[in-house]
Amino acid sequence: MKVKSFRVFFFDLDGVLSVGKEKPRYLGGREVVQRLKYAGKKTFVLTNNSTGTREEVYRGLKRLGFGFEIGEVLTSSYLTAQYLSRRFGEAKFDLIGERGLRLELESAGHHASDKPEVVVAGLDRRLSYDKLNDACRFLRAGAALVGVYGGAVYMSDEGPALSAGPIVKALEFASGKRAVMIGKPSPRMFQLALRLAEEKAGHAVMVGDSIETDVLGARRAGVHSILVLTGVETRESLAHSKIKPDMVIQNVDALSAQL
Repeated sequence: MKVKSFRVFFFDLDGVLSVGKEKPRYLGGREVVQRLKYAGKKTFVLTNNSTGTREEVYRGLKRLGFGFEIGEVLTSSYLTAQYLSRRFGEAKFDLIGERGLRLELESAGHHASDKPEVVVAGLDRRLSYDKLNDACRFLRAGAALVGVYGGAVYMSDEGPALSAGPIVKALEFASGKRAVMIGKPSPRMFQLALRLAEEKAGHAVMVGDSIETDVLGARRAGVHSILVLTGVETRESLAHSKIKPDMVIQNVDALSAQL
């Protein structure tokens, strides 16, 4: 696989460019992104991060020294808000999620309600039984279920940590409903990014740290994939996985040798 032949490069955030949600630390990629942009390639951040707003993620990337434009930063929270606008107009929602997701939904004109038409489920590190139980009641009363993303774990400051996927699965099991998924591994995130890039899937590559979200999501969208080993995956987990990326590198900076 000739990396420099691709026209579009999608980068995951946690475990690839940085690590840690509260105090993100730089992992790599500044020079790689700069070289790609200089060569006329199109670059995007595709992150399942739903705890911060798109603007907050963009500012965080700027602080780490990256040259992405805000239009090149696509978060699961932002895309969820856009999906609700297309489906409901101004949606009445019940939220399992954190401040960033709530702000993103509200900025798009949606509002919380005790009679919601949709339950939005993302990562919630203050999750309680009452929150889950209320959401279950709303779903069984007719509300739709939208999952912000479906990953099992994300790369936290202390290593792999429980992510949004298990929360969505719990609600599906309790309500008997199937969630509409927005972020990776759903192909929706890739499809939107490809439309923005005005490119076909075969000309794009995803650089990520997770087989179950980045690699699988890319495959579902017809996008190539490069797995880095600075996040949730190891050589051992890769060996045991039936899903294989097109390329494996130790870290994102190793791409420099391919450009």
